[in-house]
Amino acid sequence: MSTNKRITLQQAAEIVKNGSSLTFSGFTIWRRPFAIVYELIRQRRRGLHLIEVNGGPQTEFLVGAGCVDIWESCWVGHELYGKYGANLSRKVGKKEILVEDYSHAEMMFRFAAAAQGAPYAVTQTSLGTDIHNPEFDMLGRAGKRDGKRIAKQKYIFADDPFFDAGPQVLIPAVKIDVAILCVQQVGEEGTVRVAGQLYSDPEAARAADITIVMAEEIVPEEYLRRHADHNTIPSFEVDYILECPFGAHPTGSFGGYDVDGAFLKDFYARTRTQEGFDAFAEEWIFGLDHVGYLEKLGWPRMLNLRANTALNYRPRK
Repeated sequence: MSTNKRITLQQAAEIVKNGSSLTFSGFTIWRRPFAIVYELIRQRRRGLHLIEVNGGPQTEFLVGAGCVDIWESCWVGHELYGKYGANLSRKVGKKEILVEDYSHAEMMFRFAAAAQGAPYAVTQTSLGTDIHNPEFDMLGRAGKRDGKRIAKQKYIFADDPFFDAGPQVLIPAVKIDVAILCVQQVGEEGTVRVAGQLYSDPEAARAADITIVMAEEIVPEEYLRRHADHNTIPSFEVDYILECPFGAHPTGSFGGYDVDGAFLKDFYARTRTQEGFDAFAEEWIFGLDHVGYLEKLGWPRMLNLRANTALNYRPRK
């Protein structure tokens, strides 16, 4: 049995340095690695560059805490528990954060290109929209496009040279320092098994220089090899692993527990101002570790979120 990839929650956050580019597993309010997000906030990480297929509560927490300088994505919010990202909106209004806007499809293509080892993707997505207006190349206007970790250009137009299909858009592959994934199971050597939708997790793992996997449980590799076709990410694409039950809360984990909608609604309602966010963080993040956080939530609340194993969600009563 190999355990040399195991780290603690605190060590996982320490791998993410100030100024790192960072991405996450999941989709909107599902399988976001919140236990590590909270720890990044506790460690007061600064200057992060978030690059996400789509944003969600994890974005809002990190932005509200002042951890993020640059955000590249297409959307942020809490779905029906808070339609838009109030913290990001506030920071943008005060010119405290740079936002680079791509379409949802373009962000996925950028991750896919990086996962394939390609320098860029080719698409017709978003042609004719202001996403391709040079006035809204915010990283370019800020002088951040160095051609190293940030592409020299946001996009390039090119005509199809093969089939005369007309104008195409070349968009740069993402450059990710660290991907943090929240999954149901990981093997002792790093093999990942995701239950339910995979989202862009495989592409994120392949795109990043370092991949950290936080799992509800660490299981024997031998168990995962019995049905290898059910596995999602191979062990050689994973650098570090840790076990952290309920680590996605307040987002959900398919088959394990549902989204804590009441928690997200409370966060959305209380963090429209910076003072509101700071008060929320003092109550729910600072001064706690993960076990203390779960104790504060209380087991009756957590048990009420637990999914029915036959249905993979919590049925209404």
